[in-house]
Amino acid sequence: MSVGPRDLQEAMGRFVRAFGLHQPDQTPCGRPVPVSEAHALAELARAGELRQVDLVHRLRLEKSTTSRLVGQLVERGWVERVPVPGDGRGVLVRLTSPGRDAADQLAAARNARFAAVLDRVPVEAREAVLRALAVLTEAVDEP
Repeated sequence: MSVGPRDLQEAMGRFVRAFGLHQPDQTPCGRPVPVSEAHALAELARAGELRQVDLVHRLRLEKSTTSRLVGQLVERGWVERVPVPGDGRGVLVRLTSPGRDAADQLAAARNARFAAVLDRVPVEAREAVLRALAVLTEAVDEP
């Protein structure tokens, strides 16, 4: 059987819907947080703090979109913007204490969701699933 672009498109669409990625105001683990905010919190939790421009690259969003996203997180009280020492134009973004709590709660929910998914994948297929995701990610990342 030959696999074509339409097959990949349909399979990806089914996956996106099944995982809940098409619901922008809620994470796939069911939390009432926009997916983009959840990703930003996860990146900041991993790094501790980031220049806003580095967050742009990690999230693969436009500068203006990331700026609005950080503004939303500031409004929630989850992050703060601080000037980069010695750089008049640079901005650091870091989690506040409530932001750290939100990031921790999201990480726990995400871990539980992925554990449940992994439990439903046969043990002998798990490595192949991860390899397939890596190949797909590389293919999408190609310029």
